[in-house]
Amino acid sequence: MKKNTIIYWTTTSLFSAMMLFSASMYFTSPEVQSNFTKMGFHDAFRIELGLAKILGALVLLIPFFKGSVKEWAYAGFGITLISASILHASNGDPVSMIVSPIVFLGILAASHIFWKKRMQVA
Repeated sequence: MKKNTIIYWTTTSLFSAMMLFSASMYFTSPEVQSNFTKMGFHDAFRIELGLAKILGALVLLIPFFKGSVKEWAYAGFGITLISASILHASNGDPVSMIVSPIVFLGILAASHIFWKKRMQVA
């Protein structure tokens, strides 16, 4: 059980830290803002996505949230990461920008798997 807890908190913390960093860049980086505009997104989408990442990371990190709320956070992040990879590929971005969301999808999947394992024991 201890191994599952360690893996869960390590992957969840790493993933959430990345999402919080990403969200902060959505609000503070002029480069990120111009990239959203270049891809044809309205500025409101950047703000909405940044807020969703903050809320989702908090849901994953705070033990108070359980069940379907946490499942929706995992699903939302999964959709976001797959969409990001497809978008970067369709824009002809460097391979690193296409692969990065997939790597974080793997970390998210590990977090979800070990969250489920922990819930089976509880």
